[in-house]
Amino acid sequence: MLKSAPARLAPKWFTSVMGTSIVANAAVTLPVHGLKPVAAVIWACAAAWLLVLCWKLVKSGPAPLEHFWGAPPMALLTIGAGALNFIGGTTGLAIDWTLWTAGTALGLFTTVTVPYRMITGRIDASEVSPTWLLPVVPPMVSATTGAALAAHLPDGQGKLALVLACYGFFGISLFATVALLPLIWGRVMRGGLPSPTLWIVLGPLGQSTTAALVLGEVAPAPYGNAARAFGLLYSVPTFGFAMVWLALAIAVTVKERPEFSLSWWAFTFPLGTCVTGASALAARTGSAVVTGLAVTLYVLLVALWFSVARKTRWRQA
Repeated sequence: MLKSAPARLAPKWFTSVMGTSIVANAAVTLPVHGLKPVAAVIWACAAAWLLVLCWKLVKSGPAPLEHFWGAPPMALLTIGAGALNFIGGTTGLAIDWTLWTAGTALGLFTTVTVPYRMITGRIDASEVSPTWLLPVVPPMVSATTGAALAAHLPDGQGKLALVLACYGFFGISLFATVALLPLIWGRVMRGGLPSPTLWIVLGPLGQSTTAALVLGEVAPAPYGNAARAFGLLYSVPTFGFAMVWLALAIAVTVKERPEFSLSWWAFTFPLGTCVTGASALAARTGSAVVTGLAVTLYVLLVALWFSVARKTRWRQA
């Protein structure tokens, strides 16, 4: 795979880390026994690949700033979350804190800088695309993974500050997504978009569903009940819309049968966030239907990951 990497590494390569690590992280959220050992191996491969990409990035120098620069911070955040899931203990927690801090800082940078460069004409903003969501989604991933870190903090000002920060990150990404979705919907109706990019929209939908639910579980008193109620009231309609969008994305993809490109990794991470969202919603409500949906989505995720990973091995960027 490294032999296929370009002289100057394109940030879109980090979507392969995101798409692989979400397969591992989503597995541990499912009510299915026996998946964790296999998931740990998948996460370890994703972590090793992240190290290779970071080394390649440092060696070759970064590509020009673009929308796909939202991928590296999300790669850091998902690998950090996996460290907590699969290494655990003091070591896993330390790795997660380190990668969460770095990923959050880089994600906030892309959230501000990429739109700024579009506004000032330094990045082409002539055609709306779901890829516009990539630089503004990282704060939502920070909100979700930050909740897991907050669960390891004792009650007090430190935990309160982290939870409030995560809700702030939730809002940053949510309102940026709300501002962009009408533009994306209009472009979708006009046609001409590569079908894999349609799947990107699932990312903020599934990730915000997950974030709203898991943050409600760690919100300290006296806000816990209100936070859990908000999580449920937000997640159900948002997840419903995500499932409609998933059906639309599948239908368009099947009709178009697109040729392979690195954009196929859009089939994985966004769908993985829907798995974690469904799992969190099932845990919150106890719904057997939602639990079954989470498992079904995970099976689809694994099938798509195998297809994309197999083709990527022989593909040049």
